[in-house]
Amino acid sequence: MPLTASKYGKGRVRVMRLTRDGDHHTPRELALTVLMKGAFDAAWTAGDNRACVATDSVKNIVNVTAARNLSLDKEAFAEAVATVFLDTYPQIEEVSVEGLETRWLRQSFGGEPHGHTFTLDGNGTGFVRLVASRGSRMLQSGLRGFTFMKTTQSGWVDFVDDAYRTLPDTADRIAATSMDATWTWSSAPADYTAANARVLGLLITVFGTTYSHGVQDSMYRMGETVLAAIPEIAEIGFAMPNKHYIPINLAPFGLDNPGTVFLPTDEPHGQIEATIGRTA
Repeated sequence: MPLTASKYGKGRVRVMRLTRDGDHHTPRELALTVLMKGAFDAAWTAGDNRACVATDSVKNIVNVTAARNLSLDKEAFAEAVATVFLDTYPQIEEVSVEGLETRWLRQSFGGEPHGHTFTLDGNGTGFVRLVASRGSRMLQSGLRGFTFMKTTQSGWVDFVDDAYRTLPDTADRIAATSMDATWTWSSAPADYTAANARVLGLLITVFGTTYSHGVQDSMYRMGETVLAAIPEIAEIGFAMPNKHYIPINLAPFGLDNPGTVFLPTDEPHGQIEATIGRTA
């Protein structure tokens, strides 16, 4: 029977390109699907793979192209990736490059755009919980899945060094999380909407403008700041999973990676949780 259509390639090739101009960073994050059509029919009909490009090579081409084109917008980057395939492999008749963009919005503090602090476009959902009985009420507000990142001024050092550790110390890394935060009201503020907006502003400011020794360190100081600024809040709790950006090893391709090309991944992730309250 005839093989009437075929294509293959690699899906969800995730890559972050980070341009660094001093303290001014620009992240460009994509998840790409690259599919090839061409003289590959024998792989289906005869078990003959001699014309086939390994899908692992597809991933490597994306990463190498990223390292060589840090500042291209997504349209020009897709063109650059496609050009490598068509110029390198005569057996490819057509290549499709589709990319889903993760859009990061630069934050401003004190009216000035910040160099390396970002929030996710279209971010998070508001949260409310009321537990009421005839004698008491507990009202909580918060956020679910609010995602933010800074591309420097974060580290993780001096943790347990044992037979299972493979992670090296680092004093400069990308720090990103998708935060669930819940704050419990002890009394009503003058305006819940304004107070909730102030909470978020304080959380992002502490995270973005101070050095982080770890998610735990930032989380605690974020909670302290909210409680000091808004007396109507009794406590604030966080769940902050790490969104990892792992530097890609480009040495096999003769390229350095000075903290500019990363693999975005959140599976598995570190899960950090805590509640910060007031002293009695």
